Amino acid sequence: MTTHDVPGVPAKRQRSARVPADQRRAEILVAALDVFGARGYHKAALSEIAERVGITHQGILHHFGSKDQLLVEVLEYRDATDVADFENQEPPHGPELMRHLVRTARANTERAGLVQSYAVLSAESVTDGHPAQASFRDRFTHLRGLIRDALRDSCPSDGPSDAEVDAAASSIIAVMDGLQIQWLLDPERVDMPYAVGLVIDALLARLGSDHRAGDSR
Repeated sequence: MTTHDVPGVPAKRQRSARVPADQRRAEILVAALDVFGARGYHKAALSEIAERVGITHQGILHHFGSKDQLLVEVLEYRDATDVADFENQEPPHGPELMRHLVRTARANTERAGLVQSYAVLSAESVTDGHPAQASFRDRFTHLRGLIRDALRDSCPSDGPSDAEVDAAASSIIAVMDGLQIQWLLDPERVDMPYAVGLVIDALLARLGSDHRAGDSR
């Protein structure tokens, strides 16, 4: 089913219907996220994305200019979904961010396609010349900063060193990303929210914090 199939309406009529530009761009991003996740960036074809939306290859280029730019905006769209329900679309701070990370892991168990897309594209981004490399580098830098500040706010003022907090922030990201791959391969055996909470709580305790973020049982 394409992103705008309507029951009872012939396919040709659906494809010819005019759609507002913002709606069309959103449809393309959803379809592209799915195709990039299933095929990887290099093997994904704009023609397949266009077919899912019911437009032409040139229609994709009209809205995004290039395949590279489409990928960049797909990644931005993917990140925006994590904070869509927050005021000003900004993640929480301090101890609440730790709990938000556990909630994100729980939410990800209901959106396998999104998780798969992220896992495939982030792994691909380490290759030479990949168009998403800068986006992922900036994303990790930003995320490490958010988690580092949240950890610092969660610990006593005379608590851990900057090096310890930096290492803990990187470890949390590594655990979350690694668990996503394990979960995609064996969802019945891997409990992502519980494992993420377990690791965050262990790190908080190690850093001398009384706060906890774990997924309660």
